Amino acid sequence: MLSPVTDADGAPFWEYAARGELRVQTCADCGEPRFPPRPCCPHCQSFASGWRPVSGRGRVWSYVVPHPPLLPDYAAQAPYTVVVVELAEAPRIRLVGNLVSGPGAPLGSVDRERVRIGARVRVVFSDGLPQWMLA
Repeated sequence: MLSPVTDADGAPFWEYAARGELRVQTCADCGEPRFPPRPCCPHCQSFASGWRPVSGRGRVWSYVVPHPPLLPDYAAQAPYTVVVVELAEAPRIRLVGNLVSGPGAPLGSVDRERVRIGARVRVVFSDGLPQWMLA
């Protein structure tokens, strides 16, 4: 399995995910959520920020089924579905992850015929990685 690459701005995201929490960076001055994490708010240019918990509910904004897989570490698991999820309470925030049938389920555990743009999903965690399952 590939591990996330972290930096100082994004490290808290992965720390919360390792605890099974989905949080997004939020400007402490104007309240706008932002992703990916970065030092300065793109709305008000403030450098003050915090991490707000979100429900983990959203909808499939886009998806792809890699054929052939682009990363050799995933070749044995192909085909599998990768989704871009628009968060319910922060529609400008879109997160990428695998679509699985449940926590700890293998990649490719959801029939591709069930995946639709707009489908409701919710976050689950596996080894500290946010993944998505159909709601």
